[in-house]
Amino acid sequence: MRRSGGVLERLLHVEDEAVVVRVAEADGQASRRGSGRLGITRSVLLGAWGPSAGVCEVALTRMRFALGVDDDLSEFHRRFRDDPLIGRAIRSAPGLRPARRPVPFEALAWAICEQLIEYSRAVAIQRRIVARLGRRAPEGLLRDLPRPDTLAATAPALLESFDLSARRALALRRAAREISRGRIDLDHPDHERAWRRLREIPEIGSWTVESLALHGQGRLDQVPAGDLSLLKFVGRALSGDPRARADELQVRRFFARYAPWGGLAATYAMRGLLTLPGLGGTRL
Repeated sequence: MRRSGGVLERLLHVEDEAVVVRVAEADGQASRRGSGRLGITRSVLLGAWGPSAGVCEVALTRMRFALGVDDDLSEFHRRFRDDPLIGRAIRSAPGLRPARRPVPFEALAWAICEQLIEYSRAVAIQRRIVARLGRRAPEGLLRDLPRPDTLAATAPALLESFDLSARRALALRRAAREISRGRIDLDHPDHERAWRRLREIPEIGSWTVESLALHGQGRLDQVPAGDLSLLKFVGRALSGDPRARADELQVRRFFARYAPWGGLAATYAMRGLLTLPGLGGTRL
Protein backbone atom coordinates (compact mmCIF):
# COMPACT_ATOMS: atom_id res chain seq x y z
CA MET A 1 0.00 0.00 0.00
CA ARG A 2 1.30 3.44 -0.91
CA ARG A 3 -0.07 6.92 -0.23
CA SER A 4 0.26 9.38 -3.09
CA GLY A 5 -1.38 12.80 -3.21
CA GLY A 6 -4.16 11.94 -0.75
CA VAL A 7 -4.89 8.62 -2.48
CA LEU A 8 -4.01 5.13 -1.29
CA GLU A 9 -2.71 2.78 -3.99
CA ARG A 10 -2.58 -0.98 -3.75
CA LEU A 11 -1.34 -3.62 -6.20
CA LEU A 12 -3.47 -6.77 -6.45
CA HIS A 13 -3.21 -9.82 -8.65
CA VAL A 14 -6.23 -11.51 -10.20
CA GLU A 15 -5.29 -14.79 -11.88
CA ASP A 16 -1.72 -13.46 -12.15
CA GLU A 17 -2.91 -10.26 -13.82
CA ALA A 18 -1.66 -7.11 -12.09
CA VAL A 19 -4.30 -4.54 -11.12
CA VAL A 20 -3.66 -1.22 -9.39
CA VAL A 21 -6.49 -0.14 -7.09
CA ARG A 22 -6.76 3.40 -5.78
CA VAL A 23 -8.84 4.50 -2.81
CA ALA A 24 -9.83 8.00 -1.71
CA GLU A 25 -12.49 9.31 0.60
CA ALA A 26 -15.48 10.85 -1.11
CA ASP A 27 -14.51 14.29 0.18
CA GLY A 28 -11.11 13.94 -1.49
CA GLN A 29 -9.20 12.92 1.61
CA ALA A 30 -7.48 9.57 1.79
CA SER A 31 -9.27 6.69 3.47
CA ARG A 32 -7.93 6.43 7.00
CA ARG A 33 -6.49 3.30 8.53
CA GLY A 34 -5.83 3.07 12.22
CA SER A 35 -2.77 1.62 13.89
CA GLY A 36 -2.30 -2.11 14.20
CA ARG A 37 -5.19 -4.13 12.86
CA LEU A 38 -7.91 -1.53 13.26
CA GLY A 39 -9.43 0.23 10.27
CA ILE A 40 -12.03 2.99 9.95
CA THR A 41 -14.29 2.83 6.94
CA ARG A 42 -15.93 5.91 5.45
CA SER A 43 -17.59 6.71 2.15
CA VAL A 44 -14.85 6.07 -0.38
CA LEU A 45 -14.12 6.32 -4.07
CA LEU A 46 -12.41 3.34 -5.67
CA GLY A 47 -10.84 2.88 -9.08
CA ALA A 48 -8.93 0.03 -10.70
CA TRP A 49 -6.48 -0.08 -13.60
CA GLY A 50 -5.61 -3.41 -15.21
CA PRO A 51 -5.51 -5.36 -18.47
CA SER A 52 -9.27 -5.98 -18.65
CA ALA A 53 -12.56 -4.84 -17.18
CA GLY A 54 -13.13 -8.29 -15.70
CA VAL A 55 -9.99 -8.40 -13.59
CA CYS A 56 -10.56 -4.80 -12.51
CA GLU A 57 -14.04 -5.73 -11.27
CA VAL A 58 -12.62 -8.61 -9.24
CA ALA A 59 -9.94 -6.36 -7.76
CA LEU A 60 -12.51 -3.75 -6.80
CA THR A 61 -14.65 -6.40 -5.15
CA ARG A 62 -11.66 -7.52 -3.11
CA MET A 63 -10.88 -3.98 -2.01
CA ARG A 64 -14.51 -3.33 -1.10
CA PHE A 65 -14.31 -6.42 1.08
CA ALA A 66 -11.04 -5.21 2.64
CA LEU A 67 -12.57 -1.83 3.45
CA GLY A 68 -15.86 -3.31 4.66
CA VAL A 69 -17.86 -0.71 2.73
CA ASP A 70 -20.71 -3.12 1.97
CA ASP A 71 -21.13 -4.49 5.49
CA ASP A 72 -24.56 -3.86 7.00
CA LEU A 73 -23.94 -3.55 10.73
CA SER A 74 -27.12 -1.68 11.61
CA GLU A 75 -28.38 -4.51 13.83
CA PHE A 76 -25.08 -4.65 15.73
CA HIS A 77 -25.21 -0.89 16.29
CA ARG A 78 -28.85 -1.01 17.38
CA ARG A 79 -28.23 -3.77 19.91
CA PHE A 80 -24.98 -2.54 21.40
CA ARG A 81 -24.79 1.24 20.99
CA ASP A 82 -25.70 1.60 24.69
CA ASP A 83 -23.58 -1.32 25.86
CA PRO A 84 -21.67 -0.33 29.04
CA LEU A 85 -18.35 -1.56 27.67
CA ILE A 86 -18.31 -0.82 23.94
CA GLY A 87 -21.34 1.44 23.45
CA ARG A 88 -19.34 4.63 23.78
CA ALA A 89 -16.85 3.44 21.16
CA ILE A 90 -19.68 2.43 18.80
CA ARG A 91 -21.30 5.84 19.07
CA SER A 92 -17.94 7.55 18.63
CA ALA A 93 -16.86 5.53 15.57
CA PRO A 94 -19.84 3.81 13.91
CA GLY A 95 -17.75 3.18 10.79
CA LEU A 96 -15.12 1.10 12.59
CA ARG A 97 -14.34 -2.25 10.96
CA PRO A 98 -11.70 -4.89 11.60
CA ALA A 99 -8.91 -4.20 9.11
CA ARG A 100 -9.08 -6.84 6.38
CA ARG A 101 -6.76 -8.14 3.73
CA PRO A 102 -8.07 -8.31 0.15
CA VAL A 103 -7.28 -12.04 -0.10
CA PRO A 104 -7.36 -14.70 2.64
CA PHE A 105 -3.85 -15.99 1.92
CA GLU A 106 -2.39 -12.59 2.73
CA ALA A 107 -4.21 -12.58 6.08
CA LEU A 108 -2.90 -16.06 6.86
CA ALA A 109 0.69 -15.39 5.81
CA TRP A 110 0.90 -12.15 7.76
CA ALA A 111 -0.76 -13.72 10.82
CA ILE A 112 1.98 -16.36 10.87
CA CYS A 113 4.55 -13.55 10.76
CA GLU A 114 2.83 -11.73 13.62
CA GLN A 115 2.73 -14.61 16.09
CA LEU A 116 4.10 -13.69 19.53
CA ILE A 117 6.12 -10.67 18.40
CA GLU A 118 5.62 -6.91 18.35
CA TYR A 119 3.43 -5.71 15.51
CA SER A 120 6.08 -3.27 14.26
CA ARG A 121 8.63 -6.06 14.04
CA ALA A 122 6.13 -8.25 12.16
CA VAL A 123 5.46 -5.45 9.66
CA ALA A 124 9.21 -5.15 9.04
CA ILE A 125 9.36 -8.90 8.30
CA GLN A 126 6.40 -8.63 5.94
CA ARG A 127 8.01 -5.76 4.07
CA ARG A 128 11.23 -7.75 3.61
CA ILE A 129 9.27 -10.70 2.24
CA VAL A 130 7.42 -8.49 -0.24
CA ALA A 131 10.58 -6.63 -1.26
CA ARG A 132 12.51 -9.84 -1.96
CA LEU A 133 9.81 -12.25 -3.14
CA GLY A 134 6.75 -10.15 -3.99
CA ARG A 135 5.20 -9.55 -7.39
CA ARG A 136 5.77 -6.18 -9.03
CA ALA A 137 3.52 -4.02 -11.14
CA PRO A 138 4.54 -3.91 -14.82
CA GLU A 139 5.10 -0.20 -14.35
CA GLY A 140 5.79 1.66 -11.12
CA LEU A 141 7.06 0.69 -7.69
CA LEU A 142 4.05 -1.10 -6.21
CA ARG A 143 4.45 -4.69 -5.08
CA ASP A 144 2.07 -7.44 -4.00
CA LEU A 145 2.79 -10.33 -1.68
CA PRO A 146 4.30 -13.49 -3.23
CA ARG A 147 2.20 -16.26 -4.71
CA PRO A 148 1.67 -19.27 -2.41
CA ASP A 149 3.80 -21.47 -4.69
CA THR A 150 6.64 -18.94 -4.48
CA LEU A 151 6.65 -19.06 -0.69
CA ALA A 152 6.29 -22.84 -0.79
CA ALA A 153 9.49 -23.08 -2.81
CA THR A 154 11.44 -20.58 -0.70
CA ALA A 155 14.26 -21.95 1.41
CA PRO A 156 13.49 -21.65 5.15
CA ALA A 157 16.93 -20.10 5.65
CA LEU A 158 15.96 -17.20 3.40
CA LEU A 159 12.74 -16.62 5.34
CA GLU A 160 14.75 -16.71 8.56
CA SER A 161 17.07 -14.05 7.14
CA PHE A 162 14.04 -11.73 7.12
CA ASP A 163 13.89 -12.15 10.95
CA LEU A 164 11.20 -14.85 10.87
CA SER A 165 11.84 -17.56 13.46
CA ALA A 166 12.83 -21.01 12.21
CA ARG A 167 9.55 -22.63 13.29
CA ARG A 168 7.40 -19.93 11.75
CA ALA A 169 9.41 -20.01 8.55
CA LEU A 170 8.59 -23.71 8.26
CA ALA A 171 4.93 -23.08 9.13
CA LEU A 172 4.62 -20.36 6.48
CA ARG A 173 6.29 -22.56 3.89
CA ARG A 174 4.11 -25.58 4.66
CA ALA A 175 0.88 -23.56 4.71
CA ALA A 176 1.81 -22.04 1.34
CA ARG A 177 2.55 -25.49 -0.05
CA GLU A 178 -0.79 -26.92 1.13
CA ILE A 179 -2.63 -24.00 -0.45
CA SER A 180 -0.68 -24.00 -3.71
CA ARG A 181 -1.33 -27.73 -4.14
CA GLY A 182 -5.06 -27.31 -3.52
CA ARG A 183 -5.20 -29.28 -0.28
CA ILE A 184 -6.38 -26.19 1.62
CA ASP A 185 -8.87 -23.82 -0.01
CA LEU A 186 -9.16 -20.56 1.91
CA ASP A 187 -11.86 -19.28 -0.47
CA HIS A 188 -14.20 -22.24 0.01
CA PRO A 189 -17.44 -21.29 1.83
CA ASP A 190 -16.83 -24.09 4.35
CA HIS A 191 -14.22 -22.14 6.29
CA GLU A 192 -14.09 -24.66 9.10
CA ARG A 193 -12.70 -27.34 6.79
CA ALA A 194 -9.73 -25.14 5.92
CA TRP A 195 -9.24 -24.22 9.58
CA ARG A 196 -9.04 -27.88 10.58
CA ARG A 197 -6.38 -28.56 7.96
CA LEU A 198 -4.39 -25.50 8.99
CA ARG A 199 -4.38 -26.55 12.65
CA GLU A 200 -2.62 -29.75 11.63
CA ILE A 201 0.42 -27.65 10.71
CA PRO A 202 2.84 -27.17 13.63
CA GLU A 203 2.99 -23.57 14.87
CA ILE A 204 -0.46 -22.73 13.48
CA GLY A 205 -2.89 -22.51 16.36
CA SER A 206 -6.14 -20.87 17.31
CA TRP A 207 -4.91 -17.27 17.22
CA THR A 208 -3.56 -17.63 13.68
CA VAL A 209 -6.73 -19.28 12.40
CA GLU A 210 -8.98 -16.77 14.16
CA SER A 211 -6.94 -13.91 12.71
CA LEU A 212 -7.31 -15.42 9.24
CA ALA A 213 -11.05 -15.73 9.79
CA LEU A 214 -11.58 -12.19 11.04
CA HIS A 215 -9.10 -10.33 8.82
CA GLY A 216 -9.14 -12.48 5.69
CA GLN A 217 -12.50 -14.21 5.46
CA GLY A 218 -14.85 -11.60 6.87
CA ARG A 219 -15.92 -13.72 9.83
CA LEU A 220 -17.06 -11.09 12.33
CA ASP A 221 -18.01 -13.86 14.75
CA GLN A 222 -14.40 -14.95 15.23
CA VAL A 223 -12.33 -13.46 18.07
CA PRO A 224 -8.51 -13.78 17.98
CA ALA A 225 -8.63 -14.66 21.66
CA GLY A 226 -4.87 -14.96 22.09
CA ASP A 227 -4.27 -11.32 21.20
CA LEU A 228 -2.37 -9.66 24.04
CA SER A 229 -4.58 -6.56 23.98
CA LEU A 230 -7.68 -8.69 24.41
CA LEU A 231 -6.11 -10.77 27.18
CA LYS A 232 -5.35 -7.54 29.05
CA PHE A 233 -8.73 -5.98 28.30
CA VAL A 234 -10.77 -8.95 29.49
CA GLY A 235 -8.52 -9.46 32.52
CA ARG A 236 -9.16 -5.88 33.58
CA ALA A 237 -12.87 -6.07 32.81
CA LEU A 238 -13.35 -9.25 34.86
CA SER A 239 -11.16 -8.43 37.84
CA GLY A 240 -10.92 -4.65 38.06
CA ASP A 241 -7.15 -5.07 38.29
CA PRO A 242 -5.22 -3.11 35.61
CA ARG A 243 -2.45 -5.73 35.75
CA ALA A 244 -4.68 -8.78 35.31
CA ARG A 245 -4.69 -10.94 32.19
CA ALA A 246 -7.37 -13.35 31.13
CA ASP A 247 -6.83 -16.64 29.34
CA GLU A 248 -8.14 -17.42 25.86
CA LEU A 249 -11.20 -19.30 27.11
CA GLN A 250 -12.19 -16.32 29.25
CA VAL A 251 -11.80 -14.01 26.24
CA ARG A 252 -14.07 -16.19 24.11
CA ARG A 253 -16.68 -16.43 26.84
CA PHE A 254 -16.51 -12.69 27.43
CA PHE A 255 -17.27 -11.81 23.81
CA ALA A 256 -19.90 -14.56 23.41
CA ARG A 257 -22.46 -12.01 24.63
CA TYR A 258 -21.96 -10.11 21.36
CA ALA A 259 -22.62 -13.09 19.06
CA PRO A 260 -22.63 -13.23 16.09
CA TRP A 261 -20.36 -10.17 16.09
CA GLY A 262 -17.77 -11.17 18.66
CA GLY A 263 -14.85 -10.21 16.44
CA LEU A 264 -16.36 -6.81 15.69
CA ALA A 265 -17.03 -6.21 19.39
CA ALA A 266 -13.43 -7.12 20.13
CA THR A 267 -12.30 -4.59 17.53
CA TYR A 268 -14.20 -1.88 19.39
CA ALA A 269 -12.75 -3.07 22.68
CA MET A 270 -9.22 -2.78 21.26
CA ARG A 271 -9.83 0.69 19.91
CA GLY A 272 -9.03 2.11 23.33
CA LEU A 273 -11.86 4.62 23.69
CA LEU A 274 -13.74 3.05 26.54
CA THR A 275 -13.42 3.44 30.27
CA LEU A 276 -13.85 0.30 32.35
CA PRO A 277 -15.93 0.48 35.53
CA GLY A 278 -13.94 0.22 38.72
CA LEU A 279 -10.62 1.26 37.19
CA GLY A 280 -10.77 4.91 38.12
CA GLY A 281 -11.00 6.08 34.54
CA THR A 282 -8.16 3.92 33.19
CA ARG A 283 -8.25 3.87 29.40
CA LEU A 284 -7.12 0.89 27.38
